[in-house]
Amino acid sequence: MILIKKKLNELLLENRLITEKEMTRALEQQHSKGGQLLNVLIEGGFVKEADILFCFSRALNIPPVNLEKFNGREQIVKILPEHVARHYRLIAISKIGNSLTVAMSDPLNVLAIDDIKALTGYSVMPVVATITDITKAIDRFYKKPAEEEEVKNIESLDDLVRGIDVENVEVVKEHDQVDIGQVIRSSEEAPIVKMIDALIAESLMKRASDIHIEPYEKNVRVRYRVDGALQQAAVLPRKIQNAVIARLKIMSNLDITQRHIPQDGRFKIRFQKKEIDYRVSVLPISFGEKVVMRALDSSNLSVGLETLGFLPETLAAFNYAVNRPYGIILVTGPTGSGKSTTLYSVLNRLNTPEKNLITIEDPVEYQVEGITQVQVKPDIGLTFAAGLRSILRQNPDVLMVGEIRDFETGDIAIKAALTGALLLSTLHTNDAPGAVTRLMDMGIEPFLIASSVISVAAQRLVRKVCPVCKEVYKIAQSVLERMGIEEDADKLTVYRSKGCDKCSNTGYRGRFALLEIMIVNDAIREMIMKKCSSDEVKRLAVKEFNMLTLRGAGIRKFLSGDTTLEEVLRVTSKD
Repeated sequence: MILIKKKLNELLLENRLITEKEMTRALEQQHSKGGQLLNVLIEGGFVKEADILFCFSRALNIPPVNLEKFNGREQIVKILPEHVARHYRLIAISKIGNSLTVAMSDPLNVLAIDDIKALTGYSVMPVVATITDITKAIDRFYKKPAEEEEVKNIESLDDLVRGIDVENVEVVKEHDQVDIGQVIRSSEEAPIVKMIDALIAESLMKRASDIHIEPYEKNVRVRYRVDGALQQAAVLPRKIQNAVIARLKIMSNLDITQRHIPQDGRFKIRFQKKEIDYRVSVLPISFGEKVVMRALDSSNLSVGLETLGFLPETLAAFNYAVNRPYGIILVTGPTGSGKSTTLYSVLNRLNTPEKNLITIEDPVEYQVEGITQVQVKPDIGLTFAAGLRSILRQNPDVLMVGEIRDFETGDIAIKAALTGALLLSTLHTNDAPGAVTRLMDMGIEPFLIASSVISVAAQRLVRKVCPVCKEVYKIAQSVLERMGIEEDADKLTVYRSKGCDKCSNTGYRGRFALLEIMIVNDAIREMIMKKCSSDEVKRLAVKEFNMLTLRGAGIRKFLSGDTTLEEVLRVTSKD
């Protein structure tokens, strides 16, 4: 076994396969979107697979293998469970004695090697192959019988709607909505209507947050986003593409004749006695128009902060900030990290007859009774800044600004907080202290930030380990040490999942939030006034005030059995 000490980024830079500037961009993408660096580099077009293969082989003295015609023994390949092979992008190819030879896309991934050792008891001899070849080999060897395939290749529309209760899906007409009956008259279009209803019903039963409809040269792919990850749901015939897109445009009150510009709309359905809004985005692409539909379930607003999965100490700190009469509370994180749900949970708590709550959003995601909500419309001059300026004349007690994007919005927001309102908003930064630096970069004076911001919370969503198929496993002590976890591996009970029907073979079901919250106290205010860096502010908050970082919160959740270490590493960066 080769002792691997180098990191992937160091190896690629040393071999001049990527520039410092490109690596910085790739690392930024990894921090914002999560995932493994190797995948980000390849999918982002920074490095070619063949170059990485050559680099690994030469620099680490690891032999490359071509898996295109690999015809190994199934019992050896399946020494490793499918979820392990797919997660780490690797496949077992041979075994001699207690040594297992594994083709890996990233032989520097010591976590994968340690997991295989702990799982099988074998020593690991890595060889290197491309992600493409490994994925094809995994598909060949772990392929399920046709009747068990999750992906439905639909030859007939009846294949999709069979077994799905489409009678429970009803489009709810708004006062300005087009009458679908006037547009869809012919009997030939009835199957399309039924199929769209079936897709929506199935996605809701699978708890999907988004539906992606993606035209390609020969077919149309349908995918659902479940617990933050996309899953293929169906493959539709190319011949029905235009009818499907037209139906969705009609439902969303969009122009069905305009096919060359992006369009945004929304529609509402009633499903199993619940009303659910869908936000629709239509984008012109090479083979037609791609549609993404985001489900906005207003029943999620009834959840309290206590049900979002925060650790007790971070919840207590967040509650302290929410109960303050004025000031700014910022929630940061990438798109899809649950910021809106957290902010709406706060608004739901503060929504009482004694208070005037006003939001300005782009777009208004949920319509909530008791809250005045303003939709940004930049084309007519209603920007965040212009809207916020007008809202201040409406005598608000609590304000929510969808996002602070520029100096003008930030400046008005701070003035609102200093005049006695509690203001909630979001920023796109990697951690809580980074929000302060971001505001300074916009040109806002440090003394204004220090006197108005009362707390910053950074948030990520982490998938829960599936309760049905989770199993206890023994983690290697070396993994704990590398993660800075001062625990005895023999005394820990940690879990992973095999994958089952209940979790669509992902090993995860449901999500919860990790929260890193920084309360702006006198010491941190002083650092802000001195224009200290976000790293310096973070060190002080952690060392002196025991701020729990995102990585720290994730490790706590891993040790308590709520998620896996791989999931924590996916969504958080090293402290």
